[in-house]
Amino acid sequence: MKEKHMFTNRDLWKLLIPLMIEQLLTSLMGTVDTMMVSNVGSAAISAVSLVDSINVLFIQAFSALAAGGAILCSQYIGSNNTEKANHSASQVLFIITAISVVIMAICLIFKVPLLHLIFGSVEAEVMEASETYFFYTALSFPFIAIYDAGASIFRAQQNTKGPMTISVISNVLNVAGNAILIWGFDMGVAGAAIATLASRIFCGVVVLYFLRKPRQPIVVRDYFKIRPDWGIIRRVLSIGIPSGVENGMFQFGKLAIQSTVSTLGTVAIAAQAMTNILESLNGVAVMGIGIGLMTVVGQCMGAGRKDEAVYYVKKLSLWGEIVLIISCLVVYGLTIPVTVLGGMEEQSAQMCFQMMTVITIVKPIVWMFSFIPAYGMRAAGDVKFSMIVSCISMWCCRVALCIVLCRFFGFGPMGVWIGMFADWTIRGIVFSFRFHSRKWLEHRVI
Repeated sequence: MKEKHMFTNRDLWKLLIPLMIEQLLTSLMGTVDTMMVSNVGSAAISAVSLVDSINVLFIQAFSALAAGGAILCSQYIGSNNTEKANHSASQVLFIITAISVVIMAICLIFKVPLLHLIFGSVEAEVMEASETYFFYTALSFPFIAIYDAGASIFRAQQNTKGPMTISVISNVLNVAGNAILIWGFDMGVAGAAIATLASRIFCGVVVLYFLRKPRQPIVVRDYFKIRPDWGIIRRVLSIGIPSGVENGMFQFGKLAIQSTVSTLGTVAIAAQAMTNILESLNGVAVMGIGIGLMTVVGQCMGAGRKDEAVYYVKKLSLWGEIVLIISCLVVYGLTIPVTVLGGMEEQSAQMCFQMMTVITIVKPIVWMFSFIPAYGMRAAGDVKFSMIVSCISMWCCRVALCIVLCRFFGFGPMGVWIGMFADWTIRGIVFSFRFHSRKWLEHRVI
């Protein structure tokens, strides 16, 4: 008799829909947040933009470490070893909190020299606003880390509704706090930073509260009694660090691309900035499917059902492709209205529309293979291969090709996207060969 699949379609959608909603609303709320800060003045929005380019490196590092813990927990749950899953969860929470506290302390102590070292050429007003914004956001690092760890632990046990609810409420609180502190109390960039800090404290405290609740597979309590188990911590780091390096390299690559775009003039800069927002929006729901796939594949691998892992990578990639096509068409339909509402100059708006036209055609063809299967392979423990391929492809195609096309061949901002398409295509081809070779199934996490 044929063995039943581990997850029904109902189980999968119950897992994926909250993740897609969370990713989408977080992206939208982030855009609203930026628009509200922009009303304070150019110095404020410049400061937030500059500081966030640093913050995102730390935030993605926390996210990668949390994902490493989620893979470990989901594999233990798949093997029906809830005792090990609970112990691993407590270690994930311990190490990510400890690392975030150290990073927070370093950023607070060396705040001024660090900002002057990186952004020393900016105007005094922008630097002053940057120091204020960096102070409050650095204080929030441990709470971001705690939320990421807690959310990953919940997702490992197929509870995605809880983290979604916490995230949505937090984002609403952040926007409301911005409105009150920026416009009501005229606190400027400090108001934006304090609202962000408060919303992140909310996330961290609430996720810790719900981790204590009984009648769920993983329960973490007595936080101050947790002691390090370096064997488990090494496993978490061995999975999380390669993903963190990969994410960090992407951020450095973005900075290199931004530096190139900045030489193309204000029309191109504005067009590229809006195109970046729209392109990230049309793929954000599918990223939720990728995050959910890590839980599914992790549990399959923990149960020793490797064929199931292969089956679900294929199935969720197909679902992701459908969602991606719909998202691309919806965002493309909104491109002109958004450029009009954003008050873009006609030339910038036209350039943005041209780039979104090409993106809407190319992205559904090549993007899926370069991202979604990689989530599944990471969940099986194949993280170093993904890191190496992604970093090489990004620097050789996305960054190098962009610089050559923009600076030497006069392609303008379209050169950025040609480099991006080349990156997606090469990674998609390499990951497809890796997936079908099944070498990614040979790793052992637990």
